[in-house]
Amino acid sequence: MAQNYWGDELPSRVDLPPAADPARPGYGRIDFDKLPNTRDLGGMTGAGGRRVKHGLLLRSGTLGFGSPADIDRLRDDYDLRLVVDFRNLIELSELPDPMDLILAARYLHAEIFSDSQVGVTQEHEKTAFEYKLEAMAQGDPVEFMTLLYPHMLIDETGINGYRSFVRAVLDVEEGAALWHCYVGRDRCGMGSALIETMLGVSRDDILADYLATNLYAPIDLTLDSPASICYFEAMERALEPHGGFMGYLTGTLGITENEIAAFRERCLED
Repeated sequence: MAQNYWGDELPSRVDLPPAADPARPGYGRIDFDKLPNTRDLGGMTGAGGRRVKHGLLLRSGTLGFGSPADIDRLRDDYDLRLVVDFRNLIELSELPDPMDLILAARYLHAEIFSDSQVGVTQEHEKTAFEYKLEAMAQGDPVEFMTLLYPHMLIDETGINGYRSFVRAVLDVEEGAALWHCYVGRDRCGMGSALIETMLGVSRDDILADYLATNLYAPIDLTLDSPASICYFEAMERALEPHGGFMGYLTGTLGITENEIAAFRERCLED
């Protein structure tokens, strides 16, 4: 039976990524004391075969999990200049990020699912909460997540949240940017897919990076709903009318080709 980094045995239903690229061992996992799923996008293959530079783009779980030494490393070793938090207000109040220890970093709250509205579009009267009730009544949490996933990107709250996130990352001129949700899986995973798409990372590598959360998040935080290929594919189907991830970036979010080109120049090795 497969195990994650922490030695937890993973159920056979959990989707796992292929072997990591030697240029990015451990899918970029940073060996922190208590930040279990913090990973560096450095080493991923981007546009034109150029590798993503190390130490600039970090994905993570809640920074409130971190030890003082972890936060010191983020501040000093990575010169952290931006922290983007995808959580809702209740989550923020329960475990805030220790931004008082990272004074040089800008903090951006880019909410994806609000406390009161967890997924409703102009075209659909049902809310994600109602979808959840339906799925729970059927005893099928996988169906619930499959229904819920697309709402992260296509509902108004998610569009506004991801737009502010991407623009904030584009605005970073020096130092590192870090983004996170709770465990670094769903909201963080889709944010990472957007950044990786701008860098020209392949679809297979984006999917593998998303699934790697199942290796590096402790099982007690992710077993209820591990990262899944079917969730990722549900997102892809929802984005087809938008032109996929790239069309969503340039159309729905309004990111220009010049901005993407400049981002690649900053973050990809020569």
